[in-house]
Amino acid sequence: MPLQNQEKEPLDRSLHSEDLAPITQDQRTWNTWNYAALWISMSLCIPTYMLASSLIEGGMNWWQAILTIFLGNTIVLIPMILNGHAGAKYGIPFPVFARASFGVTGANIPAILRAIVACGWFGIQTWIGGYAMYLMIRCWMPSIETLPQIFPDSFGLQTGPAITFILFWLLNMWVVYLGVESIKKLLVFKAFFLPLAALALLFWAISAGNGLGPILAQPSKFQSSSEFWNYFFPGLTGMVGFWATLSLNIPDFTRYAKSQKAQITGQAIGLPPSMTLFSFIGVVVTSATFIIYGETIWDPLVLAGKFESKLLVSIAMISVTISTLATNIAANIVSPANDFSNLSPSRINFRTGGYITGIIGILIFPWKLIADPNGYIFTWLIVYSSLLGPIGGIMIVDYYFIRKQQLVLDHLYKIKGNYTYRNGYNTAAILALIIGILPNVPGFLTTIKVMDIGTVWPWVAKLYNYAWFVGFFVSGLVYYLSMKNKNSRIGV
Repeated sequence: MPLQNQEKEPLDRSLHSEDLAPITQDQRTWNTWNYAALWISMSLCIPTYMLASSLIEGGMNWWQAILTIFLGNTIVLIPMILNGHAGAKYGIPFPVFARASFGVTGANIPAILRAIVACGWFGIQTWIGGYAMYLMIRCWMPSIETLPQIFPDSFGLQTGPAITFILFWLLNMWVVYLGVESIKKLLVFKAFFLPLAALALLFWAISAGNGLGPILAQPSKFQSSSEFWNYFFPGLTGMVGFWATLSLNIPDFTRYAKSQKAQITGQAIGLPPSMTLFSFIGVVVTSATFIIYGETIWDPLVLAGKFESKLLVSIAMISVTISTLATNIAANIVSPANDFSNLSPSRINFRTGGYITGIIGILIFPWKLIADPNGYIFTWLIVYSSLLGPIGGIMIVDYYFIRKQQLVLDHLYKIKGNYTYRNGYNTAAILALIIGILPNVPGFLTTIKVMDIGTVWPWVAKLYNYAWFVGFFVSGLVYYLSMKNKNSRIGV
């Protein structure tokens, strides 16, 4: 959809760039199967495998873990499709869409929160890729495991893995320097090879674990139904949180859609089924490790490191490294680069945004985030869902209930226009965001052991188990009540 009145009222350069400009109709070429393929490719990654296996390690049996993952991805599909509507209709990316609800300047708040989460995922994926390199090198050069320790114990980082982590990080930054186009061949490799590698791992688990029967017979570790429910709800929130990032910035992709039907059907076909199927492999293999090795191994890299064949380990680790590189650039660089660009479109381009992402990705200490399954789910996935859920609630309420899906496109790129609000900030959205985050703070402080659960009302702390849901509905409701008392058609 072309911008309106461009000749009479030039767009503000502080809000407009080639990366943030709306996609014209002739550039919208993605069909249903493009979106299905996108989600299949995005789902086939090591963190998805670890997502399922962490639930097994946490105490669930196979069908409980699979059901939790399926429900989580079906739930997050709803805001994914709803937010994707604006991208497909107006051809705009997430940071520009956020200007309608948060204001042309205030949109930087949700954009930066989303970008920081992407930086965390970038760090996690980079750690996975670097550790794969470490395991491969260790097969042929065992001395790398006994290198002198150069980091303090508080870092929780051994020298060998640290070296390969930095090497893989530099490889990612080199790809950023070359540009996104350089990753296309790696994505093609991943699309063909990783499903084959996953199936090979599944067949190995079934064979070594004496068939599916003993594997799927592994019981739940929970001693009572209350124990199960106490783990299920935060687990479900973690599953929703896994793609809470994309549920916000999905307009970055749906802006290329040929039609609304293409993005809706494609996402429905691609997201829940592929996440569930690939997670099933993670569940089966993790359950099999207890039969084979006498311990539950939830990290596939640690598992691969136990294989006796050096060649097999090397092939597996090279595959993981290349696949992780492709996923990292596609999923964790493109979006934050757009988000950082929104801060200053004339100064921050894709390359600069990629470098910023890379630096923050190191500072977030990714090796600690995924050191154990509880940290992965309860600290990482849930805590950022408590930040992103409120943003999703505000944006959906604004677009569907306040503006009735009608935006004035060119005003999204003007300092003085319908979305200026108060000096570029919509105080109603900012207030709703804060109120939506606050109920989850006591539970977060309890989880990271800064506050004892006995010092707060127990039910308040337990709200954290439902962090995304609480934030989504509280912020959405507060925003609606704030805006309906004003001119509900403001900015339309």
